[in-house]
Amino acid sequence: MVDDTNTLIEQRKTKLAALRTRGIDPFKNKFRPDRTCQEARAGFESGALPEGTRVAVAGRITAHREMGKSIFIDVRDQSGRIQVYAQKNVLGEDLWHTFTHLDLGDFIGVTGTLFRTKTGEPSIKLGGGNAAPAGHAAHLSPAETESSEAAAPPVSPPFVILAKALRPPPAKWHGLEDTEIRYRQRYLDLLANPDVKEVFLKRSAIIREVRNFFHERGYVEVETPMMQAIPGGAAAQPFKTFHNALGCEFYLRIALELYHKRLLVGGIDRLFEIGKNFRNEGLSRRHNPEFTMLEAYQAFGDYETMMETVQSLICHVAQQVLGTLIIETKDAGGRVTKAIDLTPDWKRAKYKDLIREKAGADWFDISPAERRQRAHDLGAEIGKEYEDFEVTGAVFEKLIEPTLIQPTFVTHLPKELVPLAKLSPDDPTTVEVFECCINGQEISPGYTEQNDPIQQRATLEHQAGGEQQKLDEDFLVALEHGMPPAGGIGIGIDRLCMMLLGQESIRDVILFPQLKPK
Repeated sequence: MVDDTNTLIEQRKTKLAALRTRGIDPFKNKFRPDRTCQEARAGFESGALPEGTRVAVAGRITAHREMGKSIFIDVRDQSGRIQVYAQKNVLGEDLWHTFTHLDLGDFIGVTGTLFRTKTGEPSIKLGGGNAAPAGHAAHLSPAETESSEAAAPPVSPPFVILAKALRPPPAKWHGLEDTEIRYRQRYLDLLANPDVKEVFLKRSAIIREVRNFFHERGYVEVETPMMQAIPGGAAAQPFKTFHNALGCEFYLRIALELYHKRLLVGGIDRLFEIGKNFRNEGLSRRHNPEFTMLEAYQAFGDYETMMETVQSLICHVAQQVLGTLIIETKDAGGRVTKAIDLTPDWKRAKYKDLIREKAGADWFDISPAERRQRAHDLGAEIGKEYEDFEVTGAVFEKLIEPTLIQPTFVTHLPKELVPLAKLSPDDPTTVEVFECCINGQEISPGYTEQNDPIQQRATLEHQAGGEQQKLDEDFLVALEHGMPPAGGIGIGIDRLCMMLLGQESIRDVILFPQLKPK
C-alpha cells in the first residue's frame, strides 16, 4: 500500500513538473469565484440563474470521469458540489492538454455557462466566450505580463489550476473509517466524510447561538487568564508551565470561576466566557485534557435562576441550529435508537432521593462501612481511599447518572462536592447546587454562589488540607470587598455538542483531539 502511494505521488510530481515546463505554476494563480458551488446549483434549479448564465466557482476535484473527447469532473467547496463539463473541441488542444493533467484532490477555478445534462444534472460547461462574469475578477494566464493587467477587458480562461495535490485522497474518498487516521489527519476525515464536516459546521453554529442567547439577555462576554499562579475553581490536576520573564511556575487553568467572581465584585453583574480549560487527567469518550467550557454568572440570581437559564439556553440552541427540540440518535440503518425530548419543563429530582431509590431508603441512616459494602454489592466501583461522600458519589455517577437520558435537574448535592456554593437552608449537609443531566451524562452544573468571605475561607482551607499555598488569597481578598449574591453555571460545550449532534465520543466533536504522538 505504501509503495502504491509513493508511485501515485511520483506520478503527480511528474505532472506538476510538466505543467511548470509549459510555464504554468498552479500555486500562484489568482481566481475569485462569484458564487459558491451550492449557490450556482441552487440558483439554476430555482430559475434565478437561467440556462446559459455565466458563473465562476472554485473548489477541490472530487470525481473525474473521462469519456473520449469529453471529461466530467465534480468540484466541491464547503457549500457542496457541482458538475463541470469540458470538451476538447471547445477548450482547444493546449487547454485540453492541461486539463488532462488534473487529478483528484486538485483545486481548480472554473468559468462557464450553466446547463443541464441529458441525465438532468445541473452542470457548468467550460468555454463559450471570454467576458468575465459579474463580480468575478479575471485572472491572467502565465504568458501574460504585468503590463497586461492594465488592459481591458482581460481575458478569462475557462479554468485555472489553483493548487496541485501531490498526495492522493483517501482510498475511500466517500467514507474514511480508520479512526486513527480520522483523528490524526482530521483534514482527510473532513474531505472523505461529509457528515463529519456537517457536525463541525453545526458545532460552530451552536457556539454562535450560545453567544446570541447571552447577548440578548444583557450578559457581557469576558476573557480571563489561561495561565494562573494558583489553579482554582475545581478539583483537578493542572498542567504546569514556566514563565521565563517572571521566573516562576504557572498553571493552565482548570476552571474559569474564580476570576469571574472577581468581576462580580467589580460591578459586572451579568457575564459569560467561552474558553479553554486544561486538566491533566485521563482520556475517555467523555473526557479530553483540553476542552471548551462556558461559564456564566448573574448577580442577584441563585440556583433556581440558573436552572431556568440552562433550560432556556439549550432549547434556544436546539431550535435555532437543529429546528427541533427532539434529538434523535439513529443506527447505521437509519432506525431511531434513542429520542431525547428537550421540551420544557424539565424534570427535577433531589440527589438524596435518587440515591435512596437506587441504594435503599435507609442509605443515609446506615454506617459508612455498610454504605461501602452496599455500594460494592450494587456494582459501583469504590476506591480504597474514597471518603464516605465519595462512596455515595460513585453510586450516583456509576448507577444513576447513566440512566438519566431525558433532561433532569439533580439538585441539592452533598456540601463536600461543591465548596464554592451556599449551604441549603433546610439541609446544611447539602448545597444549593444542580447538575443538569441529559443522555446519561452531566451537561451543566450550577449553583447559588457562596459570597460570605469568612465561610468561603473556612471551606477552602478545609479543602486545601492545611496547605496554605493552595489558597487563592487574592480571590478571598476580593470577596472581602463584597460580592453580590449570584447564581452561576458551567456548560461543557463539547458535551453539549455531543448531545445535540448525536455523537457518542467527545473526539467526534473536537476537531483535533489529544493523541499520543507517533
